[in-house]
Amino acid sequence: MYITITPQKMGGNYSKSSADFVGYLEKENQGLEQQDMEHFFNQNGDEISAEEVVREIDGNTAKLEKHEPRFYSITVSPSKYELKRLQNHSKDLQKYTREIMKDYVASFNREINGRPVNIDDIKYYAKIEHQRTFKGTDKQVQENQPFATKILQLKTEVRNVQEGRAEGNVKKLEKKIGKLEREAPHQQNGKRIVQGMPKAGDQSHIHIIVSRKDASNRFSLSPGSKYKASDVELNGKTVKRGFDRDGFFEKAEKTFDKTFGYQRNFAETYKARKDFIKNPKIYFASLMKLPTNEKALAFKIMEKSGIPMMPSIPVTKVQLAMKIFNRLRRGAEVAIKSSSIGI
Repeated sequence: MYITITPQKMGGNYSKSSADFVGYLEKENQGLEQQDMEHFFNQNGDEISAEEVVREIDGNTAKLEKHEPRFYSITVSPSKYELKRLQNHSKDLQKYTREIMKDYVASFNREINGRPVNIDDIKYYAKIEHQRTFKGTDKQVQENQPFATKILQLKTEVRNVQEGRAEGNVKKLEKKIGKLEREAPHQQNGKRIVQGMPKAGDQSHIHIIVSRKDASNRFSLSPGSKYKASDVELNGKTVKRGFDRDGFFEKAEKTFDKTFGYQRNFAETYKARKDFIKNPKIYFASLMKLPTNEKALAFKIMEKSGIPMMPSIPVTKVQLAMKIFNRLRRGAEVAIKSSSIGI
């Protein structure tokens, strides 16, 4: 399970309205019949229009400063293993969304009118999507880029020859292009992976847009608070503040497991991925203590997740080779963050 919490983009050419973001989330509905569309929903409502989402989010911004985000975007991306557990991606993920938003409000160390924040205090709208495309920041696109650059140069040469601006053998140039296309390290269905190409396989995920202000438009609820959940003394009174991100991510995993009867492997846990970055020795020590079957699956999951492994390390022995590993950790951290772990 990969989760990110991102504030609304502010400043520059970015609009203060949520309209652009909501419009972006409508992209998969283009060209579909009404019955085939995925609609916005919230805790109690289904088939909510994009217009209503924009109106409600944009109208819930009382007393926010110009530099403060009006909303936050939460993206929840189940792994392919988790998706296989679902019977109906749309219905099951809608059910899961409503459960984890309870986890979300429980992660605020805040009180409203003398009581903890509850699900009725927030204004949110969610949408299920079933497609993803490769981005320029993806490892596959970046590592294919040197080939893409050479291919573009050759195609320019071909065009110059065809249009009489240069001399050359078009067939030879096209043969070079074909060779580079095949040699690119990352392929999908026999084609070089490029930015904008749809990703193969199950790609269902959840987008949630949640207002910075509570449903009454009186209180600010920021999951981007620089404070972790804590109590402080202010003017002689104890004041609660902050949002527990780690707690939210861990609760979201447990909620998925409980809701769908999912047996989570060690390598899939948020705590394990966090240990991988911050304390790899503990991570691998825990990994090696797993039963053989679970350990084998953990290594398979790690490989598919883009976490670099060293083939020279037998899975049956605790050989960490820390000097080599530390050189790989930086790349691993980028890979994990680009997969939206949101640490």
